[in-house]
Amino acid sequence: MTEPLEKRLEKAMAELQAAQEAVARTERELRSASFSVLSSDRAVRATAGPQGELTGIEFLENKYRDMSPQELAASVLEAASAARLKMNRHVMKAMAPFTEPSSNVPELKGFELDWERVFGPEVLREDDEDASRGGQATPAWRDALGDEGED
Repeated sequence: MTEPLEKRLEKAMAELQAAQEAVARTERELRSASFSVLSSDRAVRATAGPQGELTGIEFLENKYRDMSPQELAASVLEAASAARLKMNRHVMKAMAPFTEPSSNVPELKGFELDWERVFGPEVLREDDEDASRGGQATPAWRDALGDEGED
């Protein structure tokens, strides 16, 4: 026996209100989120804010003094890119529940997001932390530098 329309509508409205409240909580949390990442050479720490924007750069232990301009630039770019990627993945995880269909109201299908289109293809690749557990990989940007840190 199917549920009366009025009861189904009541469930859908309750689910919609709960979803709206959850979205508001998630938005508040994301507005205050930030991630910091060290470069692989541990010379630079970059921080990305809630919209992936660069909000801070720290040069650690005066290591930058012994680096060529190209090496320092590469360290800054590596750390900034990694911090932004971490923030993007955090947004994906926070928004994931809203992309799934409702278990209580089948008519509420959730919404589809093309994360690759929003953040770029790297956001869907295996997490660097997971990949590096099996061994330390050389960052791709290092391939562009010669042995002396020159291009």
